[in-house]
Amino acid sequence: MKKITGLLTLFAALLVGGETFAAGLDELPADVVAKVYSPSLLDPAQPLGPSAYRDWKAPNPPPWTIGYASTYAGNTWRAAAMDRLMKEVVPKWQKLGLVKEVIVTQSNLKDATQIQQIRQLVDQGADAIIICCSNPTALNQSIKYAYDKGVPTFSFTGFVTSEYAVNSSVNYQLAGYEIGRWMAKEIGEKGNVLVVEGIPGASASDSQNRGVLAGLAESPNITIVGQIAHMWTSQVGQAETQKWLSTHPGQLDGVVAQSSGETGVLQALLQSGRDLPPLSIGGELGALCYWRNNPDYISAAIQTWPPGDDIELGFNIMLRTMMGQGPKIQSILVPPVTIKYEDVKALLDENCDRNSTGWYMPGIEVWGGKTYLDNFFLRPADPESYKP
Repeated sequence: MKKITGLLTLFAALLVGGETFAAGLDELPADVVAKVYSPSLLDPAQPLGPSAYRDWKAPNPPPWTIGYASTYAGNTWRAAAMDRLMKEVVPKWQKLGLVKEVIVTQSNLKDATQIQQIRQLVDQGADAIIICCSNPTALNQSIKYAYDKGVPTFSFTGFVTSEYAVNSSVNYQLAGYEIGRWMAKEIGEKGNVLVVEGIPGASASDSQNRGVLAGLAESPNITIVGQIAHMWTSQVGQAETQKWLSTHPGQLDGVVAQSSGETGVLQALLQSGRDLPPLSIGGELGALCYWRNNPDYISAAIQTWPPGDDIELGFNIMLRTMMGQGPKIQSILVPPVTIKYEDVKALLDENCDRNSTGWYMPGIEVWGGKTYLDNFFLRPADPESYKP
């Protein structure tokens, strides 16, 4: 009977506003589905079926050893995520007696290395694995290897397609679409736009970029005059934008750049001697500082991946799953956050550092807090009150 029920759930569908949704969404509140799971603005590869961990609980009692198989340490986003993890998140859960330690590996964007590191972490006794910003398919066999050993995998900021992982992030395609539509309106629905990606091949970068292109495409009088990549690094963003500008002297009306990297892209634009076009800004403080002191520059910024909040969200989902709360769905998504000028003025004073590569973070209660996460678990409970 249980198997039959599972199959019915697998093929279930939910209709909201006349749209059909994939299996796995039928137990979520309709307002959450409508806000962040619109099928026209989801990456088609993003897994939305029922989670493999609905009836799962960690085979070993806490404190748990967590393996963090990171892909890259070379930008400020990764540094800020690691800082929150090691200075705030891990000490909090260690004090509560639920986490023993976090073992970190770095693969430097090499899939084969990350695959090997995940297997090594499992073999060394990790109770769970967290990964970030990975290739959506390359790790699937190692994730299955971990699952077979009783070790779940949690992908924050980006997604993997394995049915044995739980993903958490903003809906990147939706966020990119909103940024693309914002830029279109910012430049009066016409003009030439340069698009600056993050790391091509990473699910978060590719999904957001598709959304940006879709948002811009709704304005037929907008022309995308170039696409470059900045590896989510401001220094690379500055260099690549300078290079592009030096070989493209034509009219440029707007620039859409993924975070992190907008501070470097802005620097290149300012140094070019051209009229400064609107630039999409996410969460880098240097670019926000420029807006702080030039309030008429743009109308809003859209934060899609605050590093500290993103890694804490993923960690919280992991611990709830380890406790047996039962995630309903493979991908737990949150909406992007729009930043207004008043927010920036309250955050930064006029003496802020325009070259800062620090980050604006809305806070974990805004970015998938306890009440929001309760919607995604079959047996929700306050994880800080957990007693094995």
